[in-house]
Amino acid sequence: MIATIQPGTVSGEVLAIPSKSHLHRLLICAALADTTTKILCQHTGAEDIKATVACLEALGANIDKLEDGFFVQPIDRDNLPETCVLPCKESGSTFRFMLPVVCALGVTGEFHMEGRLPERPIAPLDRELTAKGITLSKPTATTLKCEGQLQPGVYTLPGDVSSQYISGLLMALPLLDEDSTLEITGDIQSGDYISITLDAQEVFGVRHAYANQTYSILGNVKLAGPAEIIADGDWSNGSFWLACGAMPKGDVVLRGMNPNSLQGDRRMTDILEAIGAHLSWNKSTVAVKEGKRQAVEIDAGPIPDLIPVLSAILAVADGTSIIRNAARLRIKESDRLTTTANTLNALGAKITEMEDGLIIEGVPSLKGGTVDACIDHRIAMTAAVASMACTEPVILTGAEAVNKSYPKLWEDFKLLGKSLEISKEGA
Repeated sequence: MIATIQPGTVSGEVLAIPSKSHLHRLLICAALADTTTKILCQHTGAEDIKATVACLEALGANIDKLEDGFFVQPIDRDNLPETCVLPCKESGSTFRFMLPVVCALGVTGEFHMEGRLPERPIAPLDRELTAKGITLSKPTATTLKCEGQLQPGVYTLPGDVSSQYISGLLMALPLLDEDSTLEITGDIQSGDYISITLDAQEVFGVRHAYANQTYSILGNVKLAGPAEIIADGDWSNGSFWLACGAMPKGDVVLRGMNPNSLQGDRRMTDILEAIGAHLSWNKSTVAVKEGKRQAVEIDAGPIPDLIPVLSAILAVADGTSIIRNAARLRIKESDRLTTTANTLNALGAKITEMEDGLIIEGVPSLKGGTVDACIDHRIAMTAAVASMACTEPVILTGAEAVNKSYPKLWEDFKLLGKSLEISKEGA
C-alpha cells in the first residue's frame, strides 16, 4: 500500500484508541480468571491485539468482540488442551507474555511467528524457562515449541533487557502450585511497563510483595476480576497526534487520555513542553499547539516507542538534539535507529546515527520524497508526522504497516484535514 501525503497541517479533535500495553495485560488476566470480564474500549483492529486474542482462544478462552469492547469467558484450567498452536503474528508482546503463561499451564505450545519476530531475541528468558523444567525447540525457522511443566523456584532476570520478559513471568508464576521469587538485577529499564502489569494483576486480585528488586510471588492464586473494566487510552499511539500538534501550524485535541496513567509514554507531554509546544488539559482531553521548537536531549530508556515521532519534530527544531540510551530500538520491528535516521534524512533532515542514539541537527523545513515504512508502524507514523514540515509530498510505501497497532490511522488523519491518497503498490 502506498500513502501519498500532501504537505500541510492538521487541526481538530480525535478520540484516543485503547492502550495496547494495557489491553494485552487485561485480556490475559481476564482469560486466566475464574469469572467472566467485560473490557470496555473502542476497537482499532490492531493486529497485535488480534494475536493475543487468538492465542488465548487457542488455550480455550472464548473472547467475544462487542461494539464497546471484549467479553472474556476464561480458560478452563481443568480442561486444558494437551497441545495448541499460538499464532503470534509479528507481536513481540504477545509472544513474550504468552510463552511463560503456556509453560506455567503445562501445555505443549507451538508459537508461530511472522515478520522480524523470529529474529528478535528471547534470551535470557529462555534460560530461566529451560532451567525450570521447560524444553524449547525450533521445528522451523518461524516456530518455537515449548514442552513440559514450569516449576516454581527462584528466577533471575536483568533489568536492562525487555521488560516484557519480566511481565510475562509476573503473569505466569502465580499459576504454579507453589511460591516463587523473581529477582531483577542491575538497573531496571521500562519500569513503567512493569507497573502496568502489576496494576492489571492487582485488579484481578494478584499482589506481589517487592523488596530489594525481588518479587515474592504466591503460587496457586485464583484470579477474580471485576465484571467490567475500562482500558486506558493509548499514550504510545496517542503521541502521534500530540506530535502532529507540535509541528508547523499544528493544532490537535486528543480525547480519552488518562493524565495519571501508568504508561511511560505519558511523558510525551513533558517532552513536548520542553521542546516548546503549547499544551493544555481539560480532564481527559489534552490540546497541543505549535510553539517555538527548540533542541533537547532525551533519555530513550523509559520511552523507546516515542523516539521516531519525536525525531520528526526535532528534525525541524532550532539547534542540535541528542537522543541517548536507545540501543534497544535496534531490536524492534525494524532497527529503529537506522530506519528513523534513514527515513527522515531521505526527506531532508540532518540526522547522524550513533551506536545507541541519534544526533539531530534541526533544519528550517523538510523537502518530502519517497520513503519505505520498513514493515514498522512507528516508521510509517514518523513519515506521516514529518509530512507536516515538508514542502513537497511524502510518498510512503508499505503504509499498511500501521495495521499492527492503528489500522484507522490514515482514516483519522484525513478527518483532521490531512490531504492524502491510498493506493495499491504496483497499481
